Amino acid sequence: MSFPEKLICDFTEKGMYFCGVFDGHGPEGHKVARCVRDNLPSKLSQVIKIYQLNTGIFSDIDVGSELYENVGHRHNKKASQDMPLSSWEASYVKSFKEMDEELSLDNTIDSFCSGSTAVAVVKQGDHLVIANLGDSRAVLGTRSGEKNQICSVQLTVDLKPDTPGEAERIKNCKGRILSVDEEPEVYRLWMPDEDCPGLAMSRAFGDFCVKDCGLISIPEVSYRRISSSDEFVVLATDGVWDALTNTDVVKIVASAKRRSIAAELVVKRAVRAWKRKFPESKIDDCAVICLYLKNQPSLTQTASNLSRGGKPNDTELSLSYYSTRSNIVSDVGCPASEISSKITEDMNESVVSSKITEDSKEEWNALDGVERVNTMLKLPRFSNGLNRRKSQKDDEDGENQELVQ
Repeated sequence: MSFPEKLICDFTEKGMYFCGVFDGHGPEGHKVARCVRDNLPSKLSQVIKIYQLNTGIFSDIDVGSELYENVGHRHNKKASQDMPLSSWEASYVKSFKEMDEELSLDNTIDSFCSGSTAVAVVKQGDHLVIANLGDSRAVLGTRSGEKNQICSVQLTVDLKPDTPGEAERIKNCKGRILSVDEEPEVYRLWMPDEDCPGLAMSRAFGDFCVKDCGLISIPEVSYRRISSSDEFVVLATDGVWDALTNTDVVKIVASAKRRSIAAELVVKRAVRAWKRKFPESKIDDCAVICLYLKNQPSLTQTASNLSRGGKPNDTELSLSYYSTRSNIVSDVGCPASEISSKITEDMNESVVSSKITEDSKEEWNALDGVERVNTMLKLPRFSNGLNRRKSQKDDEDGENQELVQ
């Protein structure tokens, strides 16, 4: 069974949709991002199944009191009739923890100075549960006011080293928060005694060189009950938000003549904005998912949906992706009424995960210049390209230890 098929089984059986954007950084950030993309959805699904079997009782699930205290209870409403928000938070925290532990044991990926951020959303009925790890972002497009104009609501907080709360944790763990002369506005996370890795985010998978210096893999979880005014959610990497405002993005999506091109339009506008704002920089990786919350009126159903005896689906996805170093380009989509989109999946950083995937190809052009980066990397002297935690674990368990894949 291929991974996309696993996603179908894991999530559609519960009437759920999972979407995620994973933005890698560092020498092997592309490997970390793809590993998370390929494994996190199934891990989350399995944890949800266990919680549901226990009817929402979590005493048998070892989330860890210290770990759970770090999860911000931003809402006290129930995320669904079956699972309260606290259950969703625990599900996300546990699956993210397992994913990070698996990375630390994977000898095929050097995640010592490489990592990935993540922003993911699960939609179940009229409930949205969002998990954020790092500086990617989820933004809601909703209608308001007498003129019923589209406006933006940010669903996540950008978790950067200088964000209040994040900075306090990092300093308590002896990590350093400094900017460099070339980018005085970007504060970065550094090791106590080494000028590396210079992360522009405070939470991420991997990056084990600073996991003892304040970087954590605990997601911040939030919830929103979908109202009749809510139209879509946009998930995107920081490359988009560095170039466009929340309002810019929701207006672009709302004005798209076809849902299938909405995400691509956002990426193209972000590219143009990057040229204006950072003329001497290469464009940062831009990945976008648009999750539509309302059914688009249509006179026909897709053949694939009707052949399965399916009902009209009230959710549509539009995806698009851009990378400055892309050599491999592929489409990610669902059967026609659910997804029609473009995505470039490269050998570099950002990757996108959605409920179903299928392939096609298109070419994107890279731009010249100096690249703004998420990591100001200089390998620490003691690393030798190896994960210290990984080496210690190998010493303890012996050469025949079975690695989690």
